[in-house]
Formats: sequence, C-alpha cells, structure tokens
Amino acid sequence: MSRTKAGSPHDPRGKERFHEDRATKTVAGAQPDLEAGITAIRETVKTLKPRPGVYRMLDARGDVLYVGKARSLKARVANYTQIKGLTNRIQRMISQCRAMEIVVTNSEAEALLLEAQLIKRYRPPFNVLLRDDKSFPFILLRADHAFPRITKHRGARKAKGNYYGPFASAGSVNKTLNALQKLFLLRSCTDSFFNNRDRPCLLYQIKRCSAPCVGRIDEPGYEKLVREAKDFLGGKSSAVQQDLEKQMAKAAEELDFETAAILRDRLRAATFIQGSQAINAQGVGDADVFALAAKGGQVGVQAFFIRGGQNWGHRTFYPRNTGELEKEEVLSDVLLQFYEEVPPPRTILVDRALPEQDLVAEALCEKAGHGVAISIPQRGTRRKLMQQASRNAVEALERRLAETGTKAKVLRDLTEFLELEEVPQRIEVYDNSHIQGDKALGAMVVASPEGFEKGQYRKFNIKTAQTNDDFAMMREVMERRFRKLAEAGRDLDARTEGKGHEAIWPDLVLIDGGKGQMSSVRDTLEEMGIEDVPLIAIAKGPYHGREGREVFHFPDGREKTLPVNSPLLFYLQTLRDEVHRYAIGAHRAKRSRAITASPLDEIPGIGPARKRALLLHFGTAGKVRAAALDDLKRAPGISAGVAQQVYDFYHAGG
Repeated sequence: MSRTKAGSPHDPRGKERFHEDRATKTVAGAQPDLEAGITAIRETVKTLKPRPGVYRMLDARGDVLYVGKARSLKARVANYTQIKGLTNRIQRMISQCRAMEIVVTNSEAEALLLEAQLIKRYRPPFNVLLRDDKSFPFILLRADHAFPRITKHRGARKAKGNYYGPFASAGSVNKTLNALQKLFLLRSCTDSFFNNRDRPCLLYQIKRCSAPCVGRIDEPGYEKLVREAKDFLGGKSSAVQQDLEKQMAKAAEELDFETAAILRDRLRAATFIQGSQAINAQGVGDADVFALAAKGGQVGVQAFFIRGGQNWGHRTFYPRNTGELEKEEVLSDVLLQFYEEVPPPRTILVDRALPEQDLVAEALCEKAGHGVAISIPQRGTRRKLMQQASRNAVEALERRLAETGTKAKVLRDLTEFLELEEVPQRIEVYDNSHIQGDKALGAMVVASPEGFEKGQYRKFNIKTAQTNDDFAMMREVMERRFRKLAEAGRDLDARTEGKGHEAIWPDLVLIDGGKGQMSSVRDTLEEMGIEDVPLIAIAKGPYHGREGREVFHFPDGREKTLPVNSPLLFYLQTLRDEVHRYAIGAHRAKRSRAITASPLDEIPGIGPARKRALLLHFGTAGKVRAAALDDLKRAPGISAGVAQQVYDFYHAGG
C-alpha cells in the first residue's frame, strides 16, 4: 500500500503549478467554487494510474469531505470532472473540494475495507454514516487461567479467550450472562479477587459460582463446566440440556436430591436463555440478518444477531447522508461500516441485492479470515427471519418518524419561546461540578434534532478558578470554548459534520444556573467580541428542588417560565439533566483517580512496575521518601541509576 497527496495548494512541489492552473483553466458554465474544485481534481488525475485504491476529497481547511474507493483510481476520479453527469449533491461536494489524498492498495477488496475504516475515522459529511455511539458488548470466556473467568466485554479483543457476540445491548448481554452463571457456575471475579479468597463469596451461596477459588471444585470438574459453556454458546444447547436432564434423572434415582435440585436450577437457566428468544432461529447457525426500510427521506436498517441458532438481540440503525443514494448502496455502506468493529459471521442475510455483492463478501472474508456468504433468503426459516426483520425495520422507522415529528414541534416551540431566528441545529449545554472548589470541572454536552451528540461532549479541567466560585469557573469554560472561534471569526463553517467542536458555532448556549451564571457568560463572550450567540440560563426558581418551576434567564435580564406540563419544559429539563449527569460523572471519576494516586507518580521515569517494586519493599510512599540511597539500591528490581533518580527527586533541595 502506498500513499500520495496530489493537487494540494500546500504542496511545495506543486504550489506554483496549482495556482497557475487555477488562474488560467476554466470550466464552461461552472460557478467559481465549482470551477476551483474541478481544477483541484484535474491536478490529481494527472498523477494517477489505473490502480485500485482509496481517495479522499479535502476542503480548504484540510477536512475530509468524502472518502471513496475505486478499481481504477484514474478513471474514477476523472469522472468527477464530467459535471453534466453528476447529481446536485456531488456538485456541492466538488465545489468545496480543494485537494485530494490518494492511497493505492493491492486489490479492490483491500480498498473497500480501507474506505470503511477511513469513513469511520473521519466521519465525512458526504458519505453514508452509520451513527452508533457505543461499541457492541460480547461475552468473553477467558483462556489465560486454570479456572477461566466469564465476563462482559467491550472494545478491542486483546485478551486471550473465546468471544461470543455481538449482543444488541448491555441489557441483553447482562441477562444472558446472569443465566449462564446459574447454568454453568463459572466464576466472574477478577484474578486478584480470586487469588485472595479464603472462603466462598456470596455468588457461591446463591448458586452462581462453583467457588474454584477455595477448592469447592477441582480443575477437571471446572474444565468440564467450561466445555459445556463453550458447547452451549457455540450452538449445541440442545445437547447440553439433554446431558443435564440425564444427570438430574440419575441423581434423583440415586436419591441425591440436593444434586438433582442444583441440576434442575441449571436447566431452568438454560430454558430462560432459550425462552427469551423472541425469534425462532433454530438451524440458522451463525448469521446476521439485515433489512432496510425507507420513508419520508429517512432510512432504517434492522439487524438481527443470530449465534449458534440463538437470537442475541436486534438493533435498528438510522444512517445519515442517504438522500440521493440508492437504497442498495446505503445497505452496502452500512454493512462495511458495521463490520469494522464486529467480526463478520459466516452468513449474512440481506433483503435486497447489493451493488458489488461478491466484492463486499470477498472484503469481509479477508477481514474475518474465513468464508463469508451474503445472500437473499428465499424459503424456510431464513425467509421467515427476513420477513420479521423487514416488519421490524418498517415499524421502527415509523416510530422514529413519529418521534421526529414530535421533536420537530418541540424545537419550533423552543425557537419561539427563546425568540431565536431559526430552529437550532446545535445546542450546547454547560454545567460545573466540584466540592468546595476541589477537583473543579466544567462540562459541555451537545444536542441536535437527532438527539445527543455524545462524540461532541467535552470536559474542562478548571485551571485558574480554583476557589468556590461558580461564576469564575463558568467564565473560564467559556473562554476556553470560544477563544479559537473568536479569533477565526464567522468564516468557519458552523455545520460541517465530523469537525471538532473548536470549529463549530453553536446555535444556542444553555447554561445550568441563574442570573449570576448568565451575567458571567454574557460578559465573557462580549469581551471576546461575540455578541450573536443566543444564550439562556435555566434555574430551578423560587422552589429550589421542585422541577416544573424552572425560570429561564435571558441576557437582557428578562425572565420567563413554562407551564409545568409543557413538552418544551420536559425537553429543556432533559438537556439540563444530561449535562448534570455528565458533569457529576466526570467529577467523580476525577476524584477517584486522585484518591488512588500515589506520591511516587510525580517522580519522572518511575512507571507502574518500579512503583510497585518500591512499595512492596518499603511498604509506603512515605518510607520511600525517607529511605537512604543505599536502601533504595537494595530494593528488588531497582537499579542504581533509578535509586539515584528517586533519591535526587526527594532530596534535591538538601
């Protein structure tokens, strides 16, 4: 894979030629911005060869507008210079393009995978975007211990073990995990907890663990439970249940009623897991089912996750930027972005033929390391599954459209109530959290017509206002949030998807506080020359602690209230409660880190291993500080140089 950058006005080798062509070459009938974009693309085409790869279109600020892949980069990129054959959406994109970046790949399938990676990383405004704020949870059965642990897992799959998933939500994985603990009695505790037990914990008492930590089960017996769990999660649930039934019958015949009762409870747990499957997927094996519905300019994609013939939940996705695209292309983009974080199963069922379906399957096969088949089910259980997924997709999209209509009305009411010029597309909400000025922290959450934009949230560690002064804290937060915007001015685009908050102007700033906070924010923004950002402060009013009596403070000193049953009031309370939740959570995390911090953390070059060695040898950080140089040198794992460094840190003044 090789990387080049072409057609950029910032490239010293091509700068002179770039500006010369831009000044002399014109496009008949094109607008100036469109002409500039085509010029940049033509410069790029000159450097390209007919090889597979990925291209990125960049705007004047260097932000990514669009990511695309091509079998032949030269032919694909050249198509963008043929204006008559392009849609309005593509023309808008080209009019903003000022440079391109090219990555050459070894194959078209590799280009397809790289395209999905770059879309997820840059979130370009002209690509279909799969919006999902959280990674999918898995069940992890670890394999790095004599008595493997079963636990919920999110994020990168670095730990050694077997991963089962994805599950559609944390709720579905928690219910399954609880039932699995009852069924197989596998431990869920950490290794440090396991190693320091001298008697069984509560989970053993309530029959959710076999207590291998204190020898209530030996290694072969525990290994048998692990094998059963792997069989059950791998699709052999019926065989596991039959074996449990035989064991229970045998125990009953031998009058071992205590063992029979334990086996009965385990069977009930297995029945619970299978009984919670609202979808019959017997015989399907490992498969994901995707069905698309479109209505009112929006698209919904319903996904069912089937593993080992068991339904592990379903989720609906609402991709963005789908307006002028064919629905088959949208579904293809959703699949590629979805499988960026989730390992593809061997079978993917879709409700329509995809463009370049064989290429998509080849790319996913390359990513998964095993065969992946994409097909449209025609009969049997798979066809019924697809029909159910399609029904769910339609119903979910209709619910979303109804909710969107309600929210649109609330936003129109908000615009009227707060006397705004237009419906706000970006609302920023601010709050502070501290205890008597200690560990002070400011928080910003962002809301749009589609909901909370959690990727845009920001925390501000208060640096200058360390006293118990909420007003000073709010002034610092505003200065840090708006300083760059004030310096750059309104030429920065306020609506560009994927840019950081530093480059985006809010349509409304909502402050959790009263007159004092409003005055602080208003004066701070005016000092920076910012006077056209709508501000509002929300206070709890005279009956502090009784929701529904909130008072809204305007910059000019006016106050307004809303009826206690107003949908608009509920919406504004939701915004305030979200920033309050986020601020308190961040503040608690900051306090927790401070509590667990050690004075040894301040010594340059002393990492976790050396810190642990010092504490194990001396007992406390205070004894490390008081230790003589020769004593430090005698500590296991501490070299003479490190000992000197620690000694000098504490005795530099003496």
